[in-house]
Amino acid sequence: MKILPSLSLAVLCFVVELFGPSGCEKPRDGAQDAGAPASHGAPAARILGVSVQTMTNPFFVDLTDGLREVVEKNGDRLMVLDAQFDSLRQKNDVSDLILRGAAAIFLNPVNWEGIRGSLVQARDKGIPVIVVDAPVRDEDLVLCTVASDNLEAGRLGARALSAAASPARIGVLSYSINKACIDRVAGFKEELAKHPNCRIEAELELESGTSEKARPVLRDMIGRHPDLNAIFAINDPAAIGAISALESSSKLAGVKVAAVDGADEAVRAILDGKMLSSSAQFPREIGKASAEAAYEHFAGKSVRKNIQVRVELITKDNAAAFAKK
Repeated sequence: MKILPSLSLAVLCFVVELFGPSGCEKPRDGAQDAGAPASHGAPAARILGVSVQTMTNPFFVDLTDGLREVVEKNGDRLMVLDAQFDSLRQKNDVSDLILRGAAAIFLNPVNWEGIRGSLVQARDKGIPVIVVDAPVRDEDLVLCTVASDNLEAGRLGARALSAAASPARIGVLSYSINKACIDRVAGFKEELAKHPNCRIEAELELESGTSEKARPVLRDMIGRHPDLNAIFAINDPAAIGAISALESSSKLAGVKVAAVDGADEAVRAILDGKMLSSSAQFPREIGKASAEAAYEHFAGKSVRKNIQVRVELITKDNAAAFAKK
C-alpha cells in the first residue's frame, strides 16, 4: 500500500528536474538565477537586468558597458535584453527579469507611457527600476531616472542651425513615443523661438530612430518642401538616414543637418562636412551613474529622483577631439 506515495514522490522529483524549482523555463543564455547559490560557499552573485530599445545603436552598447563595469566590480552579473523597438517584447523581457528575481532592473523604455504595467509588476515584487536615458510618464513607480539633459541637447542643435543657416527653413524628424526625443524637440523649438529668421516648415514622425526608417521619411519631406535648408533629427542614426536621402537627391550641399548623440558615425560625418553638429551624450556615464544608484539603494542610502548627465555640442571645431575618444 506504500507504492502510491513513493510513485508520487518520484513523479514530483521528475517534474522538478524537468522544469526547475520555479515551475517555469530554465534561464536563457546560460544566466544564473538571481537566488542561485554560488559554488564553494561564496556569496551568490546577484543578477541585475537591463532592457534597452535597441542594441543596434552604439549609444546603447556604450551605456550597457557602463552598467556592466559597475555591476561586475561589485561581483554581480548584468543581463542585457534588446527590445528591438518592440514595446510588447520589452514588456515580456521585463516580466522575464522579474520571474528570475532580478535584484534591480534598468529600463530604457520603447514607449514612455505604455510601460506602466511592467513598472507596477516590478513594484509589487519589490524590485527597484532605474530608468536610463529616456524617462517614463509614471515616475512615481521607479526608483530614479538617469538621463542626459535632453532639453539642452535640443537647444544646442537650434543654436547651431540658427547660426549656420539664417534665414533657416527647417524640417524636423521627431519620435513622440520616446520622452527623451520629445524633450529634444521641445528644447529645439524653445531656443528656435528666439531666432525670428528661423522657422519650422515641416515636422514628420519616425516609426523608430533608425537610419533605415528616417531615410524614406526625409525623402518624402524634401519632396513636399524642396526649399528646406536645415534638418533637426532626434538622434544620430536618424540624421545619417537623412544625409543619405539628401545625398541621393543631390541636395546635401544646401542643407545643414543637426542631431543628438555624438556617435562615432556622426563625428565622421561632421569631419567630412556632411553634418553640421551633434549634441553629444555620454552614455557610458549614464550607465555608470545608473548602476551606482542601484548599489546606493542596496546599501540603504537615499537616491536622487532625477540624475542629469551633461551634453556637449560637437561641431567641426572640436570633432577631431571627440574622434580620438
